[in-house]
Amino acid sequence: MRSKQNKTLHAWNAKVGTKGQIVIPKEAREIFSIQPGDNVLILGDEKKGLAILNGETASTIFTNIMEDLESE
Repeated sequence: MRSKQNKTLHAWNAKVGTKGQIVIPKEAREIFSIQPGDNVLILGDEKKGLAILNGETASTIFTNIMEDLESE
């Protein structure tokens, strides 16, 4: 599926284990460069659901937020 910006959108199915753990599908790990031991950020909105960000993306978002706060 392609968005208006010509970026590829993806969707995967993951099963939640008895301990609440999920396995990120191999293809998703490869596309988003998620390696064993990496930290990911999980964002949640009670109405819209969850989003998982890899460490690099999360760092970029937090850096931008901190820069915005410092400039106020």
